[in-house]
Amino acid sequence: MGEVAPELYTQDGTVDIKGNPALKENTGNWRACPYILANECCERLAYYGMSTNLVNFMKDRMGMANAVAANNVTNWSGTCYITPLIGAFLADAYLGRFWTIASFMIIYIIGLALLTMATSVPGLIPFCAAKDVCDPTAGQSAAVFVALYLIALGTGGIKPCVSSFGADQFDEHDDKERKSKSSFFNWFYFSINIGALVASSVLVYVQTHVGWSWGFGIPAVVMAIAVGSFFVGTPLYRHQRPGGSPLTRIAQVLVAATRKWRVPVSGDALYETVDKESGIEGSRKLEHTEQFRFLDKAAVVETPADRAASSSPWRLCTVTQVEELKSVVRLLPIWASGIVFATVYGQMSTMFVLQGNTLDASMGPHFSIPAASLSIFDTLSVIVWVPVYDCILVPAVRSITGRPRGFTQLQRMGIGLVVSMFAMLAAGALELVRLRSIATHRLYGKDDIVPISIFWQVPQYFIIGAAEVFTFVGQLEFFYDQAPDAMRSMCSALSLTTVALGNYLSTLLVTVVAKITTRGGKEGWIPDNLNVGHLDYFFWLLAGLSLANFAAYLLIASWYTYKKTAEYPPPDAVKGSADDDQYPHAKGTSAVHDE
Repeated sequence: MGEVAPELYTQDGTVDIKGNPALKENTGNWRACPYILANECCERLAYYGMSTNLVNFMKDRMGMANAVAANNVTNWSGTCYITPLIGAFLADAYLGRFWTIASFMIIYIIGLALLTMATSVPGLIPFCAAKDVCDPTAGQSAAVFVALYLIALGTGGIKPCVSSFGADQFDEHDDKERKSKSSFFNWFYFSINIGALVASSVLVYVQTHVGWSWGFGIPAVVMAIAVGSFFVGTPLYRHQRPGGSPLTRIAQVLVAATRKWRVPVSGDALYETVDKESGIEGSRKLEHTEQFRFLDKAAVVETPADRAASSSPWRLCTVTQVEELKSVVRLLPIWASGIVFATVYGQMSTMFVLQGNTLDASMGPHFSIPAASLSIFDTLSVIVWVPVYDCILVPAVRSITGRPRGFTQLQRMGIGLVVSMFAMLAAGALELVRLRSIATHRLYGKDDIVPISIFWQVPQYFIIGAAEVFTFVGQLEFFYDQAPDAMRSMCSALSLTTVALGNYLSTLLVTVVAKITTRGGKEGWIPDNLNVGHLDYFFWLLAGLSLANFAAYLLIASWYTYKKTAEYPPPDAVKGSADDDQYPHAKGTSAVHDE
């Protein structure tokens, strides 16, 4: 037998910029990724360079009190994690990821340019009698807030699409490219943290010692570079075609299933198109699964009404359309398990900083490091752990398990959940040592500094960085891989909301703890003067919640059924392959095809 000629075109339905089937030799793969990774690095540098020190800008230049400034920054940050739902919907339904990113980057740059103007154009700069004593006019305040919320809207179209667009460059039907896609998510997160590292060090210094106009102008220029990098790679990109409104398809399944709630589900009477492609643009067919059988009623064709109105998706849906909704429902418990992890992650900007404020921050006789700056060790941890994971850990585990990824995606995220517990245990242990030192030296004053170096906090930051590489990067890959083809941006946006919900949960916990522990006139766990508090109890509480969350995660992971497309992997590739655990054969039924 002669050698089989290699495939000329990708097999996952991707097309080039002109809408033609994508040539494997000339498009996608790692050749397209430098432009996407450079874009993400520059965009994150611009975002963190503008947001990291934003609360001080609100205080110093906008004349806001601490609480008002913090609330404004919190509200804006929350918006930045809500707007991705808008961008993701447009990408999946109508524009596609490329044009969504391109369009929203323009909005992003306009916002950054306006913010730069608000700090450099004389008429837009508030009058300040002294530092923190500024009196902005209504127009000057409006310019700043319009700029900020344009940036929030812009990041909403970029954040959920860039990682998915990068993953689109790898054909899942090609074994080599499929392995590369897993590595892409590692290096994608690496590029985010390179941008964050430069922003939290160089740009914060520029804003503090040079001026806000330069501090915001540089991110604007960097974002322009990001746009240029993205468009340079245009001829190389592969594109997934938008599949129409995912919300409409979900509603159609629910309506059709509800209409036929009394109809029994017969395994031999589920409707599917006879074509190779599914009826959803840009989406491959999905095999039937046994979970959530009520939804299967939407694909039952036994009733006369269905036969008479088979063209109406509000009465009859395909198996693939039903399985789309099942895939999203199966993702929700995994998504929920990430909220507690995000709460632990959020302690870096709250409790870790408050703890650090009481420690000795001196570095020699003339310099001290701000407690908030220690988050740079989290960034450095990620930068160290990504290549260690991708180049050392994965090959080592692969040699044992035989799986191309080393760990399954669920195992990877679970390891991160376990690692995050040790961050809380490390923080709690340091707090115990701090309280003992306070008792020994009688340092109960609010402004008393405990004679323990602030650098003893480095382990807890470093451990969280390690947990990120497992859980956050694992989430990026998992939500892309397990989402329906035509809903990948939406599911990526959904995964981002765990960060916002984690912050909300942290706020709720602090509020409840403060209310309960201050009863009867007690100081409570987290008083204004931490030297008379018990912050260690709060860390133990988070460690306990993390343990309970992990136990729930184990149950969820054991219940979870991986998505499997109807044509992938082919039977000969699955049988005895390393991916058997990740792509199990669905115990489904034959489908009635559209004749």
